[in-house]
Amino acid sequence: MPRIAIIGAAHPHVDYVLDELERADRADYELVGVQDADRAIAAHHAARFGVPAFDSAADLLALGVDIAVIAGVYGNRAGDVVAALHAGAHVLADKPLCTSLEQLDRIEKAAAEAGRTVNLLLEKRGYPETLAALAVVRSGELGDIVGITSSGPHKLKQGERPGWFFERESYGGILADLAVHDLDAALLFAPAIEGTVSGAVSAPLDGAEGFARFGTATLTTSTAVVSAEVSWLTPRASEVHGDYRLRLIGTRGTAELFWARGRVEVTTDERPLRVLELPPARRPAEEALDAFAEGRTPDVGTIASVLATRLALLAQASADQGGAVLAWARAAD
Repeated sequence: MPRIAIIGAAHPHVDYVLDELERADRADYELVGVQDADRAIAAHHAARFGVPAFDSAADLLALGVDIAVIAGVYGNRAGDVVAALHAGAHVLADKPLCTSLEQLDRIEKAAAEAGRTVNLLLEKRGYPETLAALAVVRSGELGDIVGITSSGPHKLKQGERPGWFFERESYGGILADLAVHDLDAALLFAPAIEGTVSGAVSAPLDGAEGFARFGTATLTTSTAVVSAEVSWLTPRASEVHGDYRLRLIGTRGTAELFWARGRVEVTTDERPLRVLELPPARRPAEEALDAFAEGRTPDVGTIASVLATRLALLAQASADQGGAVLAWARAAD
């Protein structure tokens, strides 16, 4: 039975894994402990499962862990990921995986040295809207996908977020944080192995130097152009946390995904607008935990996890450099 540990639980996305472990049909793992720099956070989650809370990640990893779940303060994640890999554990991480390109290089090197995988929780891959649209794209009905635009607004909820969230060193930047999902999704719909990326962000939030509330990442490949807009500007009175959307522009048709509203609209040269029937969702940690239990690599393995992270970090680096166009390439299998 694989032994799993929580290394950092500062972000609520840790519940993607903890909720999965509580399922009646998920008796294929042993949770051995929960660690966080904030003892109260660790104790809260540990009590839920009747396991020990730890102050030290090293002490928890020393117990022998097969999978380490990383969901702590963004700026601390790289060190936790590398430590887990060196301890012989696979990593299942919330995004962002890390906050700098130098950290990402260290993670990629550690994964190769340890022979373990780094697996990012990219939950938009499992949304019903994504799965339905992918089926249409792969059928060829839209022709070649040449353009993708996405919008990823979020509610800031400033008074509810911890102080580290508004500090550049611990947060990493809006593009490094929020653009990961849509850049990854874009390459699902229009696969590519290299190209360029650039980024731009708005002026920072008052009193939070380096914390921008709006940004755009532009990804260019040999076949498509992708524009991913992200923000912390969903109005407070909105009925949704974020009205996430993505539009696919093909040579024979278009598809529009309304992630927050459970709807996909498709229009082609041959057929007028229709609304797709949606398949069941895949829970955020479902496939990864199934894969580990079965002894195989999750769908989002090291190469995909590193690439999605690298694209977002390059977009952030570009914004920091005034919009410089930066090259990217997918690592070889």
